Parts: sequence; C-alpha cells; structure tokens
Amino acid sequence: MRALTLALAVVTGAGAAPGVDSLYSLKTTSLQGKPVELAAYQGRVTLVVNVASECGYTPQYKGLEALHRELKERGFSVLGFPSNEFGGQEPGTAAQIQTFCEKNYGVTFPMFSKIVTQPGAEQSPVYGFLTKGGNVPKWNFSKYVVGKDGQVRAFFPSKVAPDAKELREAIDEALTE
Repeated sequence: MRALTLALAVVTGAGAAPGVDSLYSLKTTSLQGKPVELAAYQGRVTLVVNVASECGYTPQYKGLEALHRELKERGFSVLGFPSNEFGGQEPGTAAQIQTFCEKNYGVTFPMFSKIVTQPGAEQSPVYGFLTKGGNVPKWNFSKYVVGKDGQVRAFFPSKVAPDAKELREAIDEALTE
C-alpha cells in the first residue's frame, strides 16, 4: 500500500493538494513544531513568502516585518515559510532560524517549519495550493498575496521588495474586497 501511495504521489505531485479550494483549509507546522490550522487566517489577507537566512534578499525581512506591523490591525499577516531549496540558503535548524529572524530583523510575523516549494513528491501542500495557478517560486522571497477567502490574488517574484508600489496596491486591493 505504501508503494502505491508513493507511486500515486509521484504521478499526481504530492503537493498538488487535490480538492483543496482555499489556502485556509490547509494545516501546516509552526517553526516551533506545533500544528497550525491556516483556518486561523480566514477573513484576513496574507502575504505568503518563502524565506531564507543566507540569501541576497534576506534584508527583505525588514520590509516584511514593517508591512506586517503596519497592516495587521487592518486584517493582514505575513506568513514566512523557510526553504532551503534555492542555493542551500536556509541550512539552519528551526531554533537557529527563529533566533536569526528575531535578533536581526525583529520578526514577529508567523514563521513555519521548513518546506519545499517546488512541484514534486516532496512539495508542501501549502505550496501545492499556491502554485496550482502556474506561479512557482524561482528563488527565495517569492510572494503570494492571498485574499480573505484563501485564494491567490497576486504573485510577485523575489526582486519585488515589500515596499514596492505594485505589491502594496495588490495588498490594499485585497484588503478592500
């Protein structure tokens, strides 16, 4: 049975999240290893970002934290998902990642356990859902604006900074929906 399950996962892509109709219907794991139901974010706008501690884009943590603090009272959250698949730039343990983010950037937004963003058998169900529209991260700090209903509203590649006009406009539009 296990072989059949693995074969099916390879054929369909384990992360494809078949039948999942909202990001907020998924479960994941916090950076501290505790289960998290993303349903807690239903009715909020989220910015889902694959993050890494040793990347040229790592200073974006500062802008992500500023966005989170500025807009959280309006129903917005940044959600950080560490990933080590691009250049091995997130090699640390969960504790090391947490310490790095708090010490260097004062991160208070939710951080989750390391995941795989790329399609395939190991892809996180979260990224299986996010990438089903075809926008797959090509590097760390790719950003998905997710609406209050759990649907992807916009995708921005790594080079788009957290304070970029087009990103802010997409977030503001989702907040007013």
